[in-house]
Amino acid sequence: MSLRDNQLGELKVPLTWAAAIALIVAGVAATAILLSDRRETFKAEAYGATRKASDTVLAPIGDALAAPGRWIGSGVNAVQDYFMAGSQNRELKAQLKDMRQWRDVAIALKDENARYRILLGLKTDPPIPMVAARIVTDSRGPFADTRLANAGEEKGVKPGNPVMSENGLVGRVIGVTNGASRVLLLTDIASRTPVMIDRTNARAILTGDGGPNPRLDYLRGRDPIREGDRLLTSGDGGVLPRGLPVGTATRGLDGRWRVVLASDRAPIDFVRILLFEDFTQVVNHKQLSELPVPPPTAGDRTATPLPPPAAPVAQASAPASATTAAKPAAAGPGVATPTKPAEPKPVVAKSAAKPASSAAQPHAAKPQPAAPKPKVKADEEPPR
Repeated sequence: MSLRDNQLGELKVPLTWAAAIALIVAGVAATAILLSDRRETFKAEAYGATRKASDTVLAPIGDALAAPGRWIGSGVNAVQDYFMAGSQNRELKAQLKDMRQWRDVAIALKDENARYRILLGLKTDPPIPMVAARIVTDSRGPFADTRLANAGEEKGVKPGNPVMSENGLVGRVIGVTNGASRVLLLTDIASRTPVMIDRTNARAILTGDGGPNPRLDYLRGRDPIREGDRLLTSGDGGVLPRGLPVGTATRGLDGRWRVVLASDRAPIDFVRILLFEDFTQVVNHKQLSELPVPPPTAGDRTATPLPPPAAPVAQASAPASATTAAKPAAAGPGVATPTKPAEPKPVVAKSAAKPASSAAQPHAAKPQPAAPKPKVKADEEPPR
């Protein structure tokens, strides 16, 4: 078959015209580039009509010429991603594994910060000073259940101080040294804690037996406790402050009442040690000293007043001598003779040596009338 008989022969003229048009466009673009690339046209005042026309023509032409390059680049990237998907998948899996570890760390830090906030917000009524500590050692055994906290004598911790977590009472301090203190948990067999049921205000003793749920002994009252009742410290005996949360009541397998401790809701890692000694510690002595003194009652007014303090000897000698001189002579039994009062004498230091018996009766200078004799009737006998 000859070339003229080819089916594509009809496309000869259109292809020629297309080539001619492309050549013309390229020539125009080249001319515009040559005209716009002159150095003097970079000046603002020389930016004339020629430069504006060239920029107007080059913008769409440049965009059209750059489009195939962009398409080819996108296709190459797609082919490359297709063949590199396996290696990229392995890299993403490794990154995801690392991110999961950081996620676990972030969750742990979030939980720790939440526990810190709750622990720092722990308050008692009345307020009691507290010391924050961290549990560093866990000592468990069949006959001991204690913890070791990293706070001791340097922070004012003393044996007997109660220890609390963010959820409730943990135990009390039984030993203190510099930088550490040993905490006896409520579950230890040596632990005895006075508690009360919040609903009925009934009293009991929380006794540890080595298990996770200590039992309630010495329950008093009629139907004092029910399933799920909340238990608090009663403060009896002054060992612990009143109102600290302990746990909830439950019936054990042995039929005895036991307590699900509130401190078991989370691990005992961070605690606060209450610097509580006795109830006199929570009294505001300053306010008590500023209270006004009540007025004396009727019974206090009738009480015998205390004698005034003794006067100095030099001052007491003058009235003593004057009283002695003014003492009248007895004229007879029961009759006092009025006499002339003696003139006062000057005070002499030697008069202190005289006995004070004469000054013991200051009222002797006044004349006393004779006592009247009682009248006796004829039909009565005289008194004997």
